[in-house]
Amino acid sequence: MKATDWEVVIGIETHAQLATCSKIFSGAATAFGSEPNSQACAIDLALPGVLPVLNREAVACAIRFGLSVGAQIAQKSIFARKNYFYPDLPKGYQISQFEHPVVSGGGIVIPLENGEEKQIRLTRAHLEEDAGKSLHEDFHGKSGIDLNRAGTPLLEIVTEPDMRSAREAVAYARALHALVRWIGICDGNMQEGSFRCDANVSVRPRGQREFGTRREIKNLNSFRFMQQAIEYEVRWQIETLEDGGTIRQATVLFDPDTGQTRAMRSKEDAHDYRYFPDPDLLPLSIGEDWIANIRAEMPELPAQLAQRFQNEYGLSSYDANTLTANRETAQYFLDAVSAAGAALAKPCANWIMGEIAARLNREEREIAESPVRPQQLAGLLTRIDDGSISNNIGKKVFDALWNKEGESADAIIAAQGLKQLTDTGAIEAMIDEVLAANARSVEEFRAGKEKAFNALVGQVMKASKGQANPGQVNDLLRKKLQG
Repeated sequence: MKATDWEVVIGIETHAQLATCSKIFSGAATAFGSEPNSQACAIDLALPGVLPVLNREAVACAIRFGLSVGAQIAQKSIFARKNYFYPDLPKGYQISQFEHPVVSGGGIVIPLENGEEKQIRLTRAHLEEDAGKSLHEDFHGKSGIDLNRAGTPLLEIVTEPDMRSAREAVAYARALHALVRWIGICDGNMQEGSFRCDANVSVRPRGQREFGTRREIKNLNSFRFMQQAIEYEVRWQIETLEDGGTIRQATVLFDPDTGQTRAMRSKEDAHDYRYFPDPDLLPLSIGEDWIANIRAEMPELPAQLAQRFQNEYGLSSYDANTLTANRETAQYFLDAVSAAGAALAKPCANWIMGEIAARLNREEREIAESPVRPQQLAGLLTRIDDGSISNNIGKKVFDALWNKEGESADAIIAAQGLKQLTDTGAIEAMIDEVLAANARSVEEFRAGKEKAFNALVGQVMKASKGQANPGQVNDLLRKKLQG
């Protein structure tokens, strides 16, 4: 069979660490990078007699997420014990949710390569605590246990098996990553483990209704690794089946150094964990008034804001979606347009997606760290628009703003004498000098060679040190040559 005769089926499980100051069932801190076991209290250590107390803000984060994806918020949900043994799990069980999650249903829309959109259905999102961490590298022949992460609040977000390629899976993960950051429930730091994805991957002959046997790729902490891991796993499963082998349900890890997945253990099913309601925690009750209060505080969501950018500012769908890829960029654009005026919305968008994005990428900065603030960009674009400076001079002013050589475009223009020359008499005098010194180019233009005209324009701009108004130079030069 050809690769095109197989259909790929992918579902994603994501653990998003919630942006709370304390853990989900204790008052211990959740800050990253502390000394091992310095943020683990008696509850996290599972000492005898301790009891968990639910963190209200963690529940509020789950409600915000449910509202953002159009899901059902359960008025009553249950915490359960997920039983398994591992050295970094002191209790011998993880407090999670099973039959009655706090969020059910909903969906996230992703862009496809052909320009269309696809909705990825969500099965559920439930609250749970994180486990600790086993440390192997620093101990010869031994392992260390760090329980700082034990009890850290997580929202596990589970999709239906709706994705049909690695690219779709990455598009979904990127969209979810942007959303949880946008609504402020997760910082999305993949290097620190705040946003971790597991991909359930299977293949089946195209046209077959039954799913194939899935293998779960654990703890993918970058979008690049996610795509590489899924693509390798798909190839491996197809080759195995075509060689007459069988796929066994398993949990696998991706090795970035080899670009391959390797089996870690056979995959457990729900019954292996012996879920039962946690007797130490009452059912979680969420009233309509609480949901209504959180709904009232929700920010405008990316899709809504992108549509507003198109309706109010006439931006293209591409521009609007690019500017709403994250909340910080969208706010930068809004602040710039507020200062420059709606008429300059398109130039604002162009500079943010062009010059500013390029500089930030080069210097590996986020837009919140941009040396050029929205109000400074607005001042620069206003001077380009009113003819005080040309677009080329504008780039020089932008360089100076980026390097903090002035507080405003006006100050830099005045200090460096960059104001555009618009005096017709002065420009004509420069043109006369250029024509006199470039008789050959004049002859070539009159012989029909348009390139000669561009060369003459360049000479005039050089004579003006780039400050002559390019439009005026073109008009006046052409009139003189034709006259």
